[in-house]
Amino acid sequence: MKQHLHVLLRKCALSCLALTTFTQASFSQIGIFNEVEAGVSFGPSNFLGDLGGNRGRGMGFLKDNNIAQTKFIIGGHITAMPASFLGLRLAVNYGTLAGDDKIIKGAGGLEEARKFRNSDFRSRLFEAFLAAEVFPTVFFEQDVEDLYKKIRPYGVLGVGVFNYNPMGTDPLTGDWVNLKDLSTEGQGFAEYPDRKPYKLTQLNIPMGLGVKYFMNDNVSIAFEVIHRKTFTDYIDDVSTTYIDPNLFDQYFGAGSEKAQLARRMANKTDQGGSTSAGFGPGDKRGTPTNNDAYYSAGFKLGFRLGSRSNGDNYKRIKCPVMRY
Repeated sequence: MKQHLHVLLRKCALSCLALTTFTQASFSQIGIFNEVEAGVSFGPSNFLGDLGGNRGRGMGFLKDNNIAQTKFIIGGHITAMPASFLGLRLAVNYGTLAGDDKIIKGAGGLEEARKFRNSDFRSRLFEAFLAAEVFPTVFFEQDVEDLYKKIRPYGVLGVGVFNYNPMGTDPLTGDWVNLKDLSTEGQGFAEYPDRKPYKLTQLNIPMGLGVKYFMNDNVSIAFEVIHRKTFTDYIDDVSTTYIDPNLFDQYFGAGSEKAQLARRMANKTDQGGSTSAGFGPGDKRGTPTNNDAYYSAGFKLGFRLGSRSNGDNYKRIKCPVMRY
């Protein structure tokens, strides 16, 4: 894990240097941006979807946040500042999302059905987004150029793209298996024309709040919480109702290994082969009216790479060098 982290940080540093060189060479000539910042971010992330949750009806957002399923997300960014109150951030992040019905604490309410569903998932996550950072307190500052030990709250709103691949544990072997190709809810089956195979690359809308502290004129640290609204309900491979398990034999081959695996992964409440022991065809498996979402909360370290002052005098600092 440590070796992979070092490789990722090296890639972030190289990307920072390449993007900075291009950005400074292009925009400093035409005077669009007053300054450019690059850096890294790290912090916890959580999934908000059908799997897992807390007591009562599943509502999504923070009501069904599961601390036990907290994972981490790491990334790099480069931010151009066309004005003191506005930043345009290009960010690339890597992390993990997860959810598990087993962690639900049953209390005899609606959460019991989700706990009995007994499903889980995990997925690696790659995302990139372009977002605007708005610093409203700039308008109340006497000297916007003086950044030393200054605190600035800000809002974030943008558009992004992310890639995922849900996996679940096989109740027979305990191994993690890919879920998309198993069509666990009949995606792509003629019997369910409204259930199309979902795409593993989707759009999202990052939105959030943060506060930034300038340790000096060139180095800053920020804490921010960014929520991602998505347009899919299949990040966890769960969305609507259970299907007739015999369809897996019809589409994947009767008695085939894939058909048997699809049966096990589609309905983990009935491993004995009798639908009376668990949920059956048509029963609720997920909530299709609520799309999945995820959020991250963490720290963002930034290094100002250039600032414009006194006409054409352009001051630069070097991209940080990482040593191991």
